[in-house]
Amino acid sequence: MITNKITMTTQKIAAGFQTAAIIAGLIFSLALTAQNKQVPKGTNKIDRLPRDLEIQLALSALPPHLRDSATVYVLNPDKGFEVARKGTNGFHAFVARTGDDAMRGSWPLKEYRDDILYPISFDQAGARAQMRVFFDIAEMQAKDTPPEELKRTIQDRYKTNYYKAPERAGISYMMSPILRTYTNPDADDNVVTASIPHVMYYAPNITNEDVGGATPSPGNKYPFVILHGPHGYTIQFLGEKEKEAVRKEYEQMLNRLCEIKKEWCLPKSNGQDQTPMHKHD
Repeated sequence: MITNKITMTTQKIAAGFQTAAIIAGLIFSLALTAQNKQVPKGTNKIDRLPRDLEIQLALSALPPHLRDSATVYVLNPDKGFEVARKGTNGFHAFVARTGDDAMRGSWPLKEYRDDILYPISFDQAGARAQMRVFFDIAEMQAKDTPPEELKRTIQDRYKTNYYKAPERAGISYMMSPILRTYTNPDADDNVVTASIPHVMYYAPNITNEDVGGATPSPGNKYPFVILHGPHGYTIQFLGEKEKEAVRKEYEQMLNRLCEIKKEWCLPKSNGQDQTPMHKHD
C-alpha cells in the first residue's frame, strides 16, 4: 500500500511538472510571438485626418474649376492611399503624410513624422509617373517598413530608373494654403509650416540656368527649377493677392487643422523666407 501511494504521488508530481512545463512553454511562445510582432523603431502609425477635412485639404491643391471632377484619395495608415471619390477630368489629389522630398539627401530617415502635410495634385501624366512614388511610400510605411530601409529603396529606384519621368509636358498643382514639409531635404530633416500656393510644371533634365530661373525668396514672382534630373519641376508661385485669397477661402479649414495639431498653425509673417521649396541648383 505504501509503495503504491508513493508511486501515485510520484506520478502526480511528474504530471504536475509536465503541466507546468507545457504552460511555461506556451507563455514563452506567446511572449516570443508578441516580441516578433513589435513595430520596428521609427515606424509609428500616423493618425488619420477627419475624412471630410482630408478631402477638403486634398482638393485645395487644385484650382476651383478642377475640384468637382477630380479623383480624390484618402490615406488608410494600415494600407496606403484609397480612392475616396472617383473623378472624370484626369486630375488626382491627395494629402501625403510622408512626401517624396523625405527621400532626398544622405541624412538617415530615422522615423516617420506625424506632422507632415503635403497636399498635392497631378494630371494624368504625373499620376502615371510622379504620383506613384508617393503611393509606394505610403504603402511601404503602412507595412511597417523601417524608415531608413524605405528611403534606401526609393533612392535605389530613382537611380535604376524604376520611376520614369512623365511621358509628356504637364502640371502638378500645389495651391493649398498650407504646406508642412522639409525646408531643404538635400541637406537635413528640418521642417517648416508655410503658406506658399504654387504651380509646378514637369521639367525633366532641365536646369535652372536653362530657363534663367530665379532664386526662391519671399514675394518672388519668377519661375525656377527644382529637382534637376528626370523628375524636375519648374515652380511658379501665386502672387500675394492670389495667395491671400486662397487663405481667406480656406480660413475655416486652417482653423480646424490648427486645433488638431499646433504644428499645423500657420506662423505669423516676420519677413523671413519660410519657403520650403528646397535647393534648386
